[in-house]
Amino acid sequence: MPKKQNGNKRNKQSNFAKLSIFQPNKYKFKKTCPLSIKGAPKVDYKNIKLLKKYVSENGKILPSRITNVSQKKQRELSVSIKRARNLALI
Repeated sequence: MPKKQNGNKRNKQSNFAKLSIFQPNKYKFKKTCPLSIKGAPKVDYKNIKLLKKYVSENGKILPSRITNVSQKKQRELSVSIKRARNLALI
């Protein structure tokens, strides 16, 4: 008869399960802003190819948590998208 292994599954927890809300999170990695890196395109209402990347199919502006854009660049994006909408470029 095969022997049963008792308790092996209890002792094996992933590292994420051991984390507490009071412990600093070692596993969180920082995402870099694609518009703040060197050689990134300039955010402007005339740059329609760039603006279309940050607009959904329904025409809504995508949030920064999805696009990984910094707050400063997100504000610039939203203003330029709204300007392009007013001028009927988008």
